[in-house]
Amino acid sequence: MNYEPKINDYVKWTKGVEGWVYFKDKEYITIESAVRPKDEENYLACSIHRNERVLVICYSSQWDQLEYVRSRKSKYEEEQKCLEVVGKSIG
Repeated sequence: MNYEPKINDYVKWTKGVEGWVYFKDKEYITIESAVRPKDEENYLACSIHRNERVLVICYSSQWDQLEYVRSRKSKYEEEQKCLEVVGKSIG
């Protein structure tokens, strides 16, 4: 049975990448592998987004290499926890 990734699924990829499915198209998904708050200078330059994200592209031909771990209801479910953890590791 082939796994069909969905937005807000947490996946592990055999390429050593793991994270939340952030975007899905019929041809690829993006996996959010890291999130960190912008520094003040970058936030003031572009205040549309408060965080920087690392997104990795995984094409549909590679979806059979993904392992489903769990799902969340929305990206906001983890946002506060993620910011606290990332914030503590920065300076």
